[in-house]
Amino acid sequence: MVFNRKKKVVPFRSAGELDAMAAAGAVVGRALVAVRAAAAVGVSTLELDDVAEQVIRDAGAVPSFKGYHGFPASICASVNERVVHGIPTPTEILADGDLISIDCGAILDGWHGDSAWTFSVGSSIDADRLLSEATKLSMEAGIAAMLPDNRLTDISHAIETGTHAAAAEHGRAYGIVDGYGGHGIGREMHMDPFLANEGEPGRGPHLVVGSVLAIEPMLTLGTSQTKVLEDDWTVVTLDGSRAAHWEHTVAVTEDGPRILTLRPE
Repeated sequence: MVFNRKKKVVPFRSAGELDAMAAAGAVVGRALVAVRAAAAVGVSTLELDDVAEQVIRDAGAVPSFKGYHGFPASICASVNERVVHGIPTPTEILADGDLISIDCGAILDGWHGDSAWTFSVGSSIDADRLLSEATKLSMEAGIAAMLPDNRLTDISHAIETGTHAAAAEHGRAYGIVDGYGGHGIGREMHMDPFLANEGEPGRGPHLVVGSVLAIEPMLTLGTSQTKVLEDDWTVVTLDGSRAAHWEHTVAVTEDGPRILTLRPE
């Protein structure tokens, strides 16, 4: 006997709901641009947090991160060897050459946007610039795989392939951070499914028009292994190597992938 089984899919939204998510994502994009403009030598990470929160609240939105499972801030500010979930403080002062990853989320009319990027403060060294570029290229490879009828791990495999391609172009190896990755997103910030940043293709739920995922590779200049600091939030590389983190919230559409967290020029 043959049974008809319903195909498992990545959760999807209507066209109107995607527009609502894009409005939330635009708030996140503006906040990230404002934070980058403010990220200068001598500025504290808490000051950057204040900038982001002001932009978000001025837009009539609410910071997704603040209060999330007790997280105390509106952004994650992860400097140098910190990979993700760095807590902004008044005593952490940015220095010339620091590499900082800013992760930001906002809720507007009940919908979430989530995005991150990495950049240098003041002057930058080639290794940091290339690390950030490799992470961005890996994210873009994952975004390009957000197509109808693809499966979840097709994105994972694309991210991994993008990382290896960047490593070959740059003539060096990059660590793909183990155990962290992207996720579903919509009325909640973190939803199933979890999206790994490496793996074999052709597995997991199918993508359909309207499926939405936050795609967020994290690469390092060394190890793939991390530990969590005593604050129970900040994730750092085990070998002290620098890390980068890029993220966009992305939807599958009939016309190709749609980035919902666009940043103003």
